[in-house]
Amino acid sequence: MAHTPVNHPLRPIYRALSFISGAYLVVFGVIGMIQTSGENFTGVVGVRVLGQETNMLWSIVALVVGIVVLAAAAMGRNLDVAAGKYLGWALLVVGSYELATNRTDANLFGFSMSTVVVTYLVGLILILASMYSKVAPQEQAGAPRQVREHRPA
Repeated sequence: MAHTPVNHPLRPIYRALSFISGAYLVVFGVIGMIQTSGENFTGVVGVRVLGQETNMLWSIVALVVGIVVLAAAAMGRNLDVAAGKYLGWALLVVGSYELATNRTDANLFGFSMSTVVVTYLVGLILILASMYSKVAPQEQAGAPRQVREHRPA
């Protein structure tokens, strides 16, 4: 049976990783919105921002995801665990979609290969941070109870 650690001693580091990932997404989103302000909303050819290609739509999505991750990381109380888990998986799905549609007209977010790689990395960092950031009262923090087999006497 799998066991996700609770009250991990390195959880401040994992929470900081989540915070840094959210801050990166916010910075990327703001710079992307500034750079793509006169462009098409969903143009296939993106504008280069921080070594990646983006368009206005992906800049807005990155900004919103980054703000949610930052807010959840600042609040704690296992909100960062849920936000990191769900948003991390969502970033992996978006990265996979954009990898499949790269260099086609279906490339909604204007991704390049470098943007796919960075999206995967940020998503994996958020998932990793969510796995080790869970907190609980000390009496609930132990390993799950072992189910004893019933053996007839």
